[in-house]
Amino acid sequence: MKNFIEELTWRGMIHDAMPGSEEHLLESMRSAYIGFDPTADSLHIGNLVPIMLLAHFQRCGHKPVALVGGATGMIGDPSGRSDERNLLNETTLRHNQEAIKQQLAHFLDFEAKSENGAVLVNNYDWMKNFSFLDFIRDVGKHITVNYMMAKDSVKNRISAEAGEDKSGMSFTEFTYQLVQGYDFLHLFQNKNCSIQMGGSDQWGNITTGTELVRRIAQGKAYAITCPLITKADGSKFGKSQGGNVWLDPKRTSPYKFYQYWLNAADEDSEKFIRIFTFLTEDEINAVIAEHNEAKHLRVLQKRLAAEITTLVHSPAALEKALAASTILFGKSTADDLKALDEQTFLDVFAGVPIADVARPKLDAGYPLVNALAEDTAFLKSNSEALRALKENSIAVNKTKVTKDYSLSANDLINDQFILLQRGKKNYFVLRVV
Repeated sequence: MKNFIEELTWRGMIHDAMPGSEEHLLESMRSAYIGFDPTADSLHIGNLVPIMLLAHFQRCGHKPVALVGGATGMIGDPSGRSDERNLLNETTLRHNQEAIKQQLAHFLDFEAKSENGAVLVNNYDWMKNFSFLDFIRDVGKHITVNYMMAKDSVKNRISAEAGEDKSGMSFTEFTYQLVQGYDFLHLFQNKNCSIQMGGSDQWGNITTGTELVRRIAQGKAYAITCPLITKADGSKFGKSQGGNVWLDPKRTSPYKFYQYWLNAADEDSEKFIRIFTFLTEDEINAVIAEHNEAKHLRVLQKRLAAEITTLVHSPAALEKALAASTILFGKSTADDLKALDEQTFLDVFAGVPIADVARPKLDAGYPLVNALAEDTAFLKSNSEALRALKENSIAVNKTKVTKDYSLSANDLINDQFILLQRGKKNYFVLRVV
């Protein structure tokens, strides 16, 4: 059994831990849980820190419990929010739960025959038959309103109501910390779960749970939190220009996912490689040292992007992302282009002008000059197109062509796209409709 607190400390993943947490973990195998919001059918990279917490917990010999907040997802956690989130129905929540489990399985061993095999639970299963009267009688009476009002998540929303934001906090959201606190009590009593972990913004909700365990079960429970991830330039971690960076490849392609990490700043990469990989301290120090010898080669970013893309997706997905990454700047071929799925193709050529072309034109043999100028305005005129062809500077799907070339269905990528190129950097996409 490895020292979990020691492992997290050198990785920079400890924000706060209740006194006695380390000793408690060193005594024997323990169970700890983290809650995940099931309001989408995919987690995003903002969830990767808690996922890595559970993964390290299991690797250190302990039992991780991933809680999907089916009940709390129907309420919405007010922590760090200025508005109330939409509520979901049970069918949607069940679908999202299964999708989330499949993503967590890349990091956690749910099939392990050993005692520390990972477990997935949904708090809707024990909350759905809990009547309101039973809850306020059996749980609510143990926590005072003054105690709940003292939490930052509540104080911040109340303060906002007194200022310009008049939306306020509903009773539904106010009760969130009690419901999450009851989760901890339930898992303590039924799963021997003595630790809850989460981001530093969850400290108030987690300690409400430890208080319920103390007052109702006369037990001792612990809280461990990790820092909220920030970026050196002040921009929000986990966001790209297109919004969230998702773990689901249908939402964020492995290529785009790989590119997000590849484009990280040096300072961020040194932090990220400790948090988001399972590399040892010696391995990480060696990569950083190699990177510092020739920073322009971006050795650190490439290793970070490769490790985390493999973890979240697969080695095969990494290979495809690497191949896609060379399309714009490497010596790629038409076969390389045709190996790209539709989403990856669109991601690689995001921002490249696109023109729609009717499919019957291809069936009849589509003159390349028309595709370059007359129908698309990629080039200013037919004469410019002819001159470029004569100069041997035009390529179709990365293959140089002459003025006599006609486009056909054989040129289609994913039965939909044709890539035109002038020189090394000027691209244009035909979308056949």
